[in-house]
Amino acid sequence: MEMSRKLIKEMFGASELPIIEFSLREVFQKAQQLTGKLSISGTQPKLSVKLDKRSNSLIVVAEGGEHILKPQNPAFQDIPQNEQCCMDIAAEFKIDVPPHCILPLKDKSLAYIVKRFDRASGVKIHQEDFSQILETDKYKGSIEQIGKKLSEKSTAPGYDTQLLFERVVFNFIIGNGDAHLKNYSIAYKDKDSIRLTPAYDIVCSKLVIPAEEDSALSINGKKNELKRDDFDKLADYLKVPIKIRYEKFQKSLTVMESTIKASEITKEDQEQFIKIIGERLARLELA
Repeated sequence: MEMSRKLIKEMFGASELPIIEFSLREVFQKAQQLTGKLSISGTQPKLSVKLDKRSNSLIVVAEGGEHILKPQNPAFQDIPQNEQCCMDIAAEFKIDVPPHCILPLKDKSLAYIVKRFDRASGVKIHQEDFSQILETDKYKGSIEQIGKKLSEKSTAPGYDTQLLFERVVFNFIIGNGDAHLKNYSIAYKDKDSIRLTPAYDIVCSKLVIPAEEDSALSINGKKNELKRDDFDKLADYLKVPIKIRYEKFQKSLTVMESTIKASEITKEDQEQFIKIIGERLARLELA
């Protein structure tokens, strides 16, 4: 895969792109060996990997992993390409995301690789996701509940609630109806730095599940048929200034379309993805 030297350095601290010497089939075997069972109901194992500098290859590790590897999902087509594209779009809109890329496995199938942000120089940074914080199932609760807890815990509450709102709007625009409580987290770096983590696990779920809900969590008491008014009420609750609520997403289809067309997503899915975004922008009165 083509990748800039800057990104290779940022991702792996190396000058050359690493190789992966195991196949998709072996991913499942390695996941079973490490955990005794397949994660995410057996459909989407994730592996913790790190760079072996001697062989310049990514190896699977039980501890001390520097990256998360997500292979192709047997249940849903081209999820790695989907996530890579969505994370690239997020980066285009200056949403804080960790370094990420897609690389081929030994059998040439593509896997999504993301650098862990809960590590600093090998030291683990304590994090909690909002399923843990709210002590409830990941699909229960609301964005308002996340906002309330975030404003209580964050050392920069006003800014973090603005970032939360921005990400919720972004997830809606790109058709990510699976942004649940575990997809929002707080990092406790020290007592003076308790902040919303970078965004992660961003996909267009509607591309692979056409009947997907608008939102995994309720917004203004709703999960479907969301419109501008629902997000306005959420912004009011989070105290997000009117001027900056949708500013960066004005006329955003051109930027998103360009990133989608440059992605590894199939041409057919690219067209459908662009339609999804256009429909969502229209509902937000941003088209």
